[in-house]
Amino acid sequence: QVRLVESGGGLVQDGGSLNVSCTASERSLAFYSMGWFRQAPGKEREGVSCISPNDETTYYADSVKGRFTISRDNAKNTVYLQMNSLKPEDTAVYYCAVDAIAYASSYYCHNPERNAYWGQGTQVTVSS
Repeated sequence: QVRLVESGGGLVQDGGSLNVSCTASERSLAFYSMGWFRQAPGKEREGVSCISPNDETTYYADSVKGRFTISRDNAKNTVYLQMNSLKPEDTAVYYCAVDAIAYASSYYCHNPERNAYWGQGTQVTVSS
């Protein structure tokens, strides 16, 4: 059973920064795109940022471009999301996930339903 464990969420003021990380229990996930998705109360889950297996491609939602940076360390089975210039509208539960298809590009981020595995989520709250 693959496990994804997120950490690093929390409460931050408008304009602040947070770094969230997700560590996977399986080395084989290095062959899959991984991403961060978020869900705010009353809204659908959306792709925030995704990264291909060997960093060839990255995807960012328009709402976070220029503010968020995704990276991964396959040796540590970990994917990171550095979030800068946070806004109250970034408040949501952030989930780490793994694509169901190996060697695919990061643009699978448009389709959260394609993820094979999900973390438990970490709350990010940005106060105004």
